[in-house]
Amino acid sequence: MIETQVSKGIINTYFEKLQSNLDLDVAIVGGGPSGIVAAYYMAKAGLKVALFDRKLSPGGGMWGGAMMFNQVVIQKEAMDIINEFDINSAPFNDNLFTIDSVESTSSLLYHAVHAGATIFNCYSVEDVVFKDNVVSGVVVNWTPVLREGLHVDPLNIMAKCVIDGTGHDSEICKTVARKNGIRLDTETGGVIGERSLDVIAGEEEVVKGTKEIYPGLYVCGMAASAVSGTPRMGPIFGGMLMSGKKVADMIIKRIK
Repeated sequence: MIETQVSKGIINTYFEKLQSNLDLDVAIVGGGPSGIVAAYYMAKAGLKVALFDRKLSPGGGMWGGAMMFNQVVIQKEAMDIINEFDINSAPFNDNLFTIDSVESTSSLLYHAVHAGATIFNCYSVEDVVFKDNVVSGVVVNWTPVLREGLHVDPLNIMAKCVIDGTGHDSEICKTVARKNGIRLDTETGGVIGERSLDVIAGEEEVVKGTKEIYPGLYVCGMAASAVSGTPRMGPIFGGMLMSGKKVADMIIKRIK
C-alpha cells in the first residue's frame, strides 16, 4: 500500500542518514549563523560534518533580525562571506551593509547542506564523550524527551572535534568544565559569562575568542563571547559569520 511505502521511505532513509553520521570529523552543537557558516566551509573542504540543533528550525537569532525587524547589519569585513553565500545586500554607509534576515538565514542553511553538511533538527546535546582528557564526541537525545523530563537514555556520536555553537548559554563548555573538573582556556579556567552590549568591542572579541577552548572542543559565535567574558554585540552579524569561518579554517588545518 502507498501509505506503507511512504512510512518506509521516511524511516529507511532517515536511519541511513543517521548511521552515516555516527562517526564524524566534526560535530557542531547549535544551529546559529556561526555554526552554519563553519559547517559550510568544513564540508566544502571535504570533512564529515553534522550540525545538531535543538529547535525545529535551525538558524538561531538570525531569523528575527533586531526586535523582529527582519533586516540584518553586516560590516564590510564580512562581505566576502555574504557574497560567497549569494545573499543580496545593500550598502548603508561606507562600512555597513544590510541584508534580509530570512533570505540570509535560508541561504546559509541551503549552502551548508549543499556543500555536504548534515543538519539534524530537534536534537539536544546533553553531554560529550570524554576520553583520555579529550572531547571526542557528543551525547544526543530528542529535544522533546529532555523537555518533558522523560527518563530515556541518549546515544553517542563520535567526532574528532566538537564545536560549541550554543550561543549565550555556552552549554557544552559549561558541561565539560563542570563534569570533568578541568580548566578551559579562559582567564578563570571556567565559563566567565558574557558582558553587556558593546557593538564594536563585541564584534572584535567574538572573532578573537574563537578558538580551541579545551583539547577537542572549539567555541564560536556568541558561545565564544560567553566563555571568555566579552561583550555581546547586538543586531550586527558580521562577527558571527567571521567567527564561523575562523573556527572552520582552524579545524580544516588541523584535520587536513
